[in-house]
Amino acid sequence: MQKPIRIAIRQIEAFLAVSEHRNFSAAARHLGIAQSALSTTIRDLEAELGVRMFDRTTRRVELTPAGEEFRASSSKIIEDLAHAVQNTRDLAARRRGRIRIAAPPLLSASIAPLAIAEFHRDYPGIKVELIDAPTSDIREEVISGNADCGLGTFSAAEEGIERIVLMRDNLALFMPTDHPLAREAYIRWSDLPALPLIAMSHRSGIRRLMELGAESASQVLRPKFEATLVTTALAFVGAGLGVSVLPTYAVSQAAQYNLVARPLVDPTVSRDLCLIRAAGRSPSPAVSSFITALRNHISGLTPERM
Repeated sequence: MQKPIRIAIRQIEAFLAVSEHRNFSAAARHLGIAQSALSTTIRDLEAELGVRMFDRTTRRVELTPAGEEFRASSSKIIEDLAHAVQNTRDLAARRRGRIRIAAPPLLSASIAPLAIAEFHRDYPGIKVELIDAPTSDIREEVISGNADCGLGTFSAAEEGIERIVLMRDNLALFMPTDHPLAREAYIRWSDLPALPLIAMSHRSGIRRLMELGAESASQVLRPKFEATLVTTALAFVGAGLGVSVLPTYAVSQAAQYNLVARPLVDPTVSRDLCLIRAAGRSPSPAVSSFITALRNHISGLTPERM
């Protein structure tokens, strides 16, 4: 069995100082320690290695063949260690690094770009990668380590993740600006059965929330069209095919389709927009700073007047 290595960094640094100065007094001054302490450190290193590292004369200190061999390798160790320390300090100071964020398409097109732009201004050395993914896939991206964090709506009961609630969002009805209901301050669920409805697919959490709201209001909704992506539903509404129940933060994309949104009430149906991390893993300094950037822009997703 190989003997455990019991050489300390200070011993290697002492050895390299003597190797460079070829004089114990000069090496001790360079290290800021007493010459006697340096001599003891070198003796302990030689004892651990089982070989003399220096030949000492009255005027000069010379490396032995074993010392020459050790110097080549040990100087590389110190150099690599210095790089590792600097790289870690750079990560802590957010001067370098990478973060990967998984988000559904709508959030990738609304909140993420603004937050990434602010983050990049403050920390230009950190590379940010955005993964467009369905909400159903984001949890796995985070748990597997393929993404450092994820955005979306996730149940507090889901295992393997930690949730940070960024905002509370309500469902709203999206319609063309010239729709008769656009003049109203809010819309009741009881108004929806008479309208051509564009719903999200049954795999969507938005669809489940819509059905919960309708059920709570004792209404039965029969969608005319279904869409997998929120942006597709908005495009359908913009084409005059109907109205759609969507999260309020979709307002950020509604203007390009000439749409408005009005709150749905009786009842108000809400959900939490969250950032998730893998449970039990400490966030990197970069991820912590990115969360701050997200919070700085999150309030703009739900304007008072929709």
